[in-house]
Amino acid sequence: MMADLSDLAAFVAVARAGGFRDAARTVGSSASSLSEAVRRLETKLGVRLLNRTTRSVVPTEAGAHLLEKLGPALGEIETALDVVNGFRDRPAGTLRLNVPISAARLVLPRIVPPFLAAYPDINLEIIADDSFVDMLAAGCDAGIRYEERLEQDMVAIPIGPRQQRFAAAAAPSYLDRKGRPEHPRDLMSHACLRGRFASGALTEFEFERDGEIVKVEPKGPLIVRVGAATDLAVEAAVAGVGIIYLFEDWLRPHLDSGALEPVLEPWWLRFSGPFLYYPSGRYLPGPLRAFVDFIRSSS
Repeated sequence: MMADLSDLAAFVAVARAGGFRDAARTVGSSASSLSEAVRRLETKLGVRLLNRTTRSVVPTEAGAHLLEKLGPALGEIETALDVVNGFRDRPAGTLRLNVPISAARLVLPRIVPPFLAAYPDINLEIIADDSFVDMLAAGCDAGIRYEERLEQDMVAIPIGPRQQRFAAAAAPSYLDRKGRPEHPRDLMSHACLRGRFASGALTEFEFERDGEIVKVEPKGPLIVRVGAATDLAVEAAVAGVGIIYLFEDWLRPHLDSGALEPVLEPWWLRFSGPFLYYPSGRYLPGPLRAFVDFIRSSS
């Protein structure tokens, strides 16, 4: 019993997107055509693959098992077809990157426009997600992570700034009211704006000076989802709600304008920049090879 490859691909797209409309936007099709494709596949296999409600679409147990096997298999098919790219004058196809929201905001804006200008036949899809996901299982070709989160069987290439800092800052009006901290532990008596990761863990404020590392978990009136709602915390800091701790580059426009004032700057923690990563020992699809070469030549 051979199922149509396009129907299988439609099922994978819908299952990953969690809905027909979102999947349609991702693959450039219509929700009705995807629905019909999944219906054909279920009829041919004789089993329901997706549970559909008015709010969501989730795989059944059978669908989840099929999705687990299909994702890598379809990836291998795309890779096999991409071999043809080697016979083209210019690489073509789709490149999917899984990146943290901070990288989408702070690293990729300087890279994506010139890359797309250099490779007009490549379609770039960015999945910005601060969850620690399996990049291949998510249907991506490569991703961006920081060194401490890289897996050992991955090839890692530096991308973006090679050194970054976390910065603490607050509106001058807040500091005039509450005082200016002189040591990281002083933050325990301040209103601090914190983030919560997808795992549920809250962000720490970590500082370093002359080899001394200080970690604090201050309290505050606002907690936001890391990445997705970080801009809300920034705006709250600008409005004088409290002290924010974030990538220096994210806060830089407000620091330069004076809307935010540096706090404890001699203690700001430095860390190495992010890496583009992808599995070792695998054939590189044309779009990914072009992106890797572009990053290497730009560094």
